[in-house]
Amino acid sequence: MNTARAVPAVPAVPAVPAAPAIPALTARALRVHIGGREIVRAEALSLRAGAWTAITGPNGAGKTTLLKALASLLPDQSSGGLRNQVEGEIQLDGRAIERWPARARARRLAWLGQNESGAEDLCARDVVMLGRLPHQGWLGAPSAADRSAVECAMRRTQSWDWRERTLGSLSGGERQRVLLARALAVQAPLLLMDEPLTSLDAPHQADWLHTVRELVAAGATVVSVLHELNVALQADEIVVLHEGRLTHHGPGGDARTHAALCEAFAQRIDIRALDGQWVVLLR
Repeated sequence: MNTARAVPAVPAVPAVPAAPAIPALTARALRVHIGGREIVRAEALSLRAGAWTAITGPNGAGKTTLLKALASLLPDQSSGGLRNQVEGEIQLDGRAIERWPARARARRLAWLGQNESGAEDLCARDVVMLGRLPHQGWLGAPSAADRSAVECAMRRTQSWDWRERTLGSLSGGERQRVLLARALAVQAPLLLMDEPLTSLDAPHQADWLHTVRELVAAGATVVSVLHELNVALQADEIVVLHEGRLTHHGPGGDARTHAALCEAFAQRIDIRALDGQWVVLLR
């Protein structure tokens, strides 16, 4: 029996209103400079609420930088004497992202980064409990709702069995499932995930996909950076980046989206229908 289907449902998320249809995230005239070099340019980007959007493209295309910019997570630091800069306008739920109070934004937007560190000595359950901080008062103890959200999220990612083990003692795949549980425990209506399938084997990649579909069905918005094109092609919408430029944004099953992907990968891939799904073939 597939235990991923027998555990409690994914933590509930606040419903996204059906009308008016306000995009979850928008960016206008976005420019990201790191160390004086322009890494990302996006004239206009609007990510639909209540949908799963995959951001993909070749290595070095600027995918992670774009996602961090959208989440206002790029550090304002100098590199070689040149300061990082994010220019343009970013809106979260129709409101300038810098106008959101930090705690309200943290409840609204959950983040899963790649290669995150800094909590190696914490047990897995405490790592996941960090996702509940936006819901807790200053120095407040976890509530019953916090503990329930943590357990539900860990069971959903099949990480509850090692809840007492430290994060540093876990394998790469186990660690990734704990970090995913932390993001789920926030119960945010918007989840941004950077390379969420890193270190996950094929069955757990399938579980991640099932979780995403459950979240979207419940009204949440998911935005994920993916290298796995066969998974990305199952998304509602795909954003294609190439050499730091947003070259296309469209439905995952659209022929124009497929053409943009093939062009971004220098025509070294082909996209075909197989058993009712789109698959990537190498040329």
